[in-house]
Amino acid sequence: MSNAMYNKIWHQTQEDLNSMLDKESQKMLEPQSNRVFFFQMLATFYINYVQIFRNLENVYDQIVHPQKRILIRKVLDGVMGRILELKNEMVQLELTEYHYFDDILQDLKLAPKRSVKAIPFEEAVKIIQMSERARQGRLRALFMKQIYLQEYRTKQARLLGEKMADLGAAALRIQKVWRGFHQSKRIKKEREEEMIFLGMNPPPQFNQLSATVLRAEKVNCLRNEVQFKHEESYREAMVTIKDDLKTVEGPDIKESLQDQIRQWFIECRNLTGTFPDFPNAEEGGSAVIFSNKTPQQVIADIMASQDNEEKKKKNKKKKARKARKEKEKKATKDKSKEEDEEWKMSPSLFLDEMEKGNNLYKDLWKNKDESWNFPQEYDPELIREEKRKELESEIRVQVDELMRQELKNLKIAVNREKELPNKPRKKKEGKKKNAEKKGKKGKKGKKNKDLTADRTIESLYKELVEEGLLIQSLKVSLSDYIGEYSYLGTSLRQVSIEPMPSLLDVRQLVTLYGVLPLGSASVHKKAPLVKSLLLAGPSGVGKKMLVHAICTETGANLFNLSASNIAGKYPGKSGLQMMLHVVFKLAQQLQPSVVWIGDTEKTFYKKVPNAEKKLEPKRLKKQFPKILKLMKPDDRILIVGTTQRPFDAELQSFCKAYQKIILIPRPDYASRYVLWKEIIQRNEGVITDALNVSCLAKVTDGFTQGHIVQVVTSVLTDRRVRQQTHKPLTAVEFTAALTAMEPVYQEEENSFKDWYAKTPLGKKRALALTGGDPEKDKDKKKGKKEKKKK
Repeated sequence: MSNAMYNKIWHQTQEDLNSMLDKESQKMLEPQSNRVFFFQMLATFYINYVQIFRNLENVYDQIVHPQKRILIRKVLDGVMGRILELKNEMVQLELTEYHYFDDILQDLKLAPKRSVKAIPFEEAVKIIQMSERARQGRLRALFMKQIYLQEYRTKQARLLGEKMADLGAAALRIQKVWRGFHQSKRIKKEREEEMIFLGMNPPPQFNQLSATVLRAEKVNCLRNEVQFKHEESYREAMVTIKDDLKTVEGPDIKESLQDQIRQWFIECRNLTGTFPDFPNAEEGGSAVIFSNKTPQQVIADIMASQDNEEKKKKNKKKKARKARKEKEKKATKDKSKEEDEEWKMSPSLFLDEMEKGNNLYKDLWKNKDESWNFPQEYDPELIREEKRKELESEIRVQVDELMRQELKNLKIAVNREKELPNKPRKKKEGKKKNAEKKGKKGKKGKKNKDLTADRTIESLYKELVEEGLLIQSLKVSLSDYIGEYSYLGTSLRQVSIEPMPSLLDVRQLVTLYGVLPLGSASVHKKAPLVKSLLLAGPSGVGKKMLVHAICTETGANLFNLSASNIAGKYPGKSGLQMMLHVVFKLAQQLQPSVVWIGDTEKTFYKKVPNAEKKLEPKRLKKQFPKILKLMKPDDRILIVGTTQRPFDAELQSFCKAYQKIILIPRPDYASRYVLWKEIIQRNEGVITDALNVSCLAKVTDGFTQGHIVQVVTSVLTDRRVRQQTHKPLTAVEFTAALTAMEPVYQEEENSFKDWYAKTPLGKKRALALTGGDPEKDKDKKKGKKEKKKK
């Protein structure tokens, strides 16, 4: 696809974003009384933003123009942040981490797996033709089979009544059998070719890398090189163009600024009788006065501000009286609000960012003629405009210093005023000094000292690697976490059945809470903050794999603070303090970072088993709240815990430690079907008609991804892979290997469900389903506690 094509996609996506921003501005102010309608509105916005995100992500990856990519990245960060905000609102509304959009996707005519793509008319006709030919082929085959059987029966009846006459008749029969076998083999081959031609079966070597795929990979590498070169030349141009402007336009800018400020001096003197006070550098200097204003407008503002100061003093007393009355009114309004509950879109921190990006697009790129810029290099005129503003602000600082002195000289020469010290400024300076002193005292009083101030980051890094606390993450992408969507979630909820989440629902949550915030610093600052994440589920469902996938996708460093890994390392209280200090100092310095605590229930044991008492598994328990408090919104650090026995931990401290809890179930039928096919093919297995994958998926109910991987690797040895040409794979081979493995029984899955129902979000969800109000329930509990205290 050419660069012009991706520019078209970008323009179309920006139009979609513009329409979404218009819808958001309308709906932000409209409160909704219907909870279901409000959720559908949020979900529709969420789906539309996900589509925009995917298109922008694709465009950002493909376009080579450096200035366009900067703007696209800004808008992309805004869209990512808005997706996280909408997700947070949906969680608060539905009181569950998992949401199902199958009914909304049906209404929007979207496939759940991918963004909507318009099919050309010719392609649509071709698809219909293929399916129609296949239907006719099946009917023809059935008809021919019936004729063949009828002819066969008549031949058999005739042959039974006759006797063999001679050897010639015997030879003829052998020839018939051979010709029939040969013909059936040829027909079978032709049928397979026809099915491939119709698109009903994949061609041979379909899963192998073709020449076109290799060529596409080469093009990707070349495109990345072009992007890098264009960005480098853009950075160089930013410096050279500014230097050229400084030498050519610098003196003219300086003269025009001086003339503008002098005119302001004279006109203020003529109107007010005195020269004006020049703003300090801290206040912004002359830029505050001449922000897109003429000297006449500036003087009018000065006169108006004098009048406003007097009015403000009079209005202060009136406002104080109004505030008292409003407080009294609020008390009565709160009661009525409780009775008539309404839902409203909460304010967004990313809409302004998206609107700014959208306006920049409209002003600069929407109707821009780029016929001259075929290679899509930087636009020098845009750089000149940007650097001209920077240069003007730098020169203004120098001009302001000169004009302050000139103003003093004018006051002395014209008005014969003596330079008197400015008392208010001295007071301010005194206040600043006092504030600085207080600040210094406050800093001295703080206990957060750098315990390793005398050591380099390299030495600390080396120490943690040697101790095994900083480990190398496995190269696993999030797309390797295979599964299928839950297509009946909404339908089940309508019948009051809470569906178990599917594997791709889990992957989606890990993307939202782990990958997107860690991958973008601007998104992490403003998005709803998630400091800690818990992955809970039975053994083999891919918890550790998801931890490594987060690190691979974001390029994060992986720190291992599992109870078994820190046992015997950095002993004592001082050692523990030093270990945590070094880990989190490095995690902050080398952002993004993931701190992994495997088997995290051991850190929060109800009762430590006798066999593990020597290992001190609960070392981190008391430090955990302190760590979470020290983590700031700017720190792209995520604490991820994994557990297969969450019921062994103290529930309250466990749930306080982990902000988000993701329950990972055993795979359902759809996910198992996809898993079997994908894992067999990845291990060089060939799926034929002899292998009933549907049967395998049905039989392996309760078995996890780990079980399926173990079975496939044990069956598909090098020898078995070579034998596939004359001995295709069958389901029996895999089921035989499963007999030695223990599945996840329904009782174990129910125990996970019961445990999750006791978590804060699980309790709220259960109350909401039974018709209760979680907030009222909280108030009742608080009242009971107060009574007990009394």
